[in-house]
Amino acid sequence: MKHRPGSRVAAVAAAALIGISGIAAAQPQARNHGPHGHQGGGDFISAIAGLKTELNLNTSQQAMWDNAIAAGKAARDNARTERQKIRATLDAELAKAEPDLAAVAAAADGARNAGAMAHRQVRDAWLALYGTFTPDQKTVVKNALKDKLARVDAFRQKMRERHGS
Repeated sequence: MKHRPGSRVAAVAAAALIGISGIAAAQPQARNHGPHGHQGGGDFISAIAGLKTELNLNTSQQAMWDNAIAAGKAARDNARTERQKIRATLDAELAKAEPDLAAVAAAADGARNAGAMAHRQVRDAWLALYGTFTPDQKTVVKNALKDKLARVDAFRQKMRERHGS
């Protein structure tokens, strides 16, 4: 079987990009998309983040809120740095006559693990904040989550009908 000269490089690049895309999927999702965010129905972080004005936070809760927001931003910045490291590793390996895909995979695994740990830290910061909420504040969050799930279910049903499945 005869291979084109660029086919090996393309295969290596494709494998590395698959690894990089896995990193993006593992990154924290503590973004403030508002109450009508486009993230999955199980994403309570964006639901809470979109309710700040409705929650009437006290001073202590506001400090925890600010810390959770800062943790999310730091996690995203770290994720961006990790993706750049993976890309640098990939570029370095592709510059070699025989790229070491194990090195690229190791860099991707390290970034994925770091991303998972950062995600848990951000999630835990938001859960700690939620733990301080009054029953009324928790009701606001519960209702927002129920509304979000209803919108997700309605959208899925619409897509099923549209695509006939």
